[in-house]
Amino acid sequence: MTKNNLLSYFESTAGKRQFWKKRNSTYHKLLGKNFSFIIPENSKVLELGCSTGDLLAAVKPNYGVGVDFSSSLIDIAKNTYPNLTFICQDVEELTLDEKFDYIIISDLVGSLWDVQKMFDNLQKVSHERTRIIVSYYNYIWEPILKIAEKLRLKSRQPLQNWLTSKDISRMMELSGFETIRIDKKILLPKNIPLISTFFNSFLANLPFFRELTLSNFIISRPIVETQKEHTVSIIVPARNERGNIENAILTTPYFGSHQEFIFVEGHSQDNTYEEMLRVQKAYPDKDIKVIKQSGKGKGNAVRDGFELATGEILYILDADLTTPPQDMPKFYEILRKNKGEFINGCRLVYPMEKEAMRFLNLIANKFFGVAFSFLLGQRLRDTLCGTKVLFKKDYEIIKQNRHYFGDFDPFGDFDLLFGAAKLNLKIVEVNVRYKDRQYGSTQISRFRHGVLLIRMTLFASKKLKFF
Repeated sequence: MTKNNLLSYFESTAGKRQFWKKRNSTYHKLLGKNFSFIIPENSKVLELGCSTGDLLAAVKPNYGVGVDFSSSLIDIAKNTYPNLTFICQDVEELTLDEKFDYIIISDLVGSLWDVQKMFDNLQKVSHERTRIIVSYYNYIWEPILKIAEKLRLKSRQPLQNWLTSKDISRMMELSGFETIRIDKKILLPKNIPLISTFFNSFLANLPFFRELTLSNFIISRPIVETQKEHTVSIIVPARNERGNIENAILTTPYFGSHQEFIFVEGHSQDNTYEEMLRVQKAYPDKDIKVIKQSGKGKGNAVRDGFELATGEILYILDADLTTPPQDMPKFYEILRKNKGEFINGCRLVYPMEKEAMRFLNLIANKFFGVAFSFLLGQRLRDTLCGTKVLFKKDYEIIKQNRHYFGDFDPFGDFDLLFGAAKLNLKIVEVNVRYKDRQYGSTQISRFRHGVLLIRMTLFASKKLKFF
């Protein structure tokens, strides 16, 4: 089939497009639901192969542009959604000259004459933080879809390109994009009360069953390595850590174009606050700020520190110094060079010093690492490491979208991890050596806090996976 044949097909079937969408409304609603989960409302969104514009409208963009090579489909889209912009153009010959935050490519790659050329064109409309979401059907569904066409349960399609999610990821990599994660959704695209909800919201997310789902969602970002230096804010939440405060200053290497320390004191009983003030006065050449946290818990202390921070990059350094400050430049370099967007420490690779982590804590860390790799769709081994690094501009977006999860996390680690995953940031782990604390004792209760962590994991399951 030639490209002209494809155009003729879509032109001739444009008038029946809405009929078939109504007949398969469950599938299209689920498609819109999944794209709306990935794309925050009021984003700047481009959809390639937009058809009648329904999916673009479903994600509620602040500024939305749809492109399709069928003038008949574009006319329908313009009449239906006058608040959006629609352009009749071949996506393989894309001439748009503006950048978008999100680019939707839904059920399109199967019909393209030159898929690679279309992916190459994405560089024109992407900036370094753009997210591209490609959805395409799982090829094991091909016989079922062909039967559905013969039974007139869905519209007949031209012969489709045979592409797996790995094929699409490889092609995108050749065009300068890397895959962040692949979501697999929609196990039952027809509405059967209660059963459809169970299949699509629960069963489709479980191992084995997810491999049988209809739709793959490949979420990618541009590969752009930068060399720019950034200012850095190092947040040190501390409660009963008087003996570690000065060492936090002495053992942290200088990196970044400017470095500030923000000590956040958490209602200590060992004169930690007074020690912070002493250190601030003793090192006038360092940019040191000292505050008392406004509430309780490490999560509150971190947020207070982030609010005061002026740096472009935000660090969390636990005051127990069990994660050595000497390793902090590693985190900075990965973030600075855009090799990751949310950098998490991992203490579970190198041998640990004696008593650095108790056996039950180690088992719990490994369990939560497996659980969160499943929930976040990105590999994560050590969710409980306190050292986490991200750009402040990304934190501000996480904060704006915090209402989705609510104020549920007294530790602060999960709030940031969940927010980063929801924002589709690339999460990267840096291996660090875990040292025994030199002062004070751990403030983690293995059993009480363990129960709380399990509750938060179940909460995340509902919000990130089984939604």
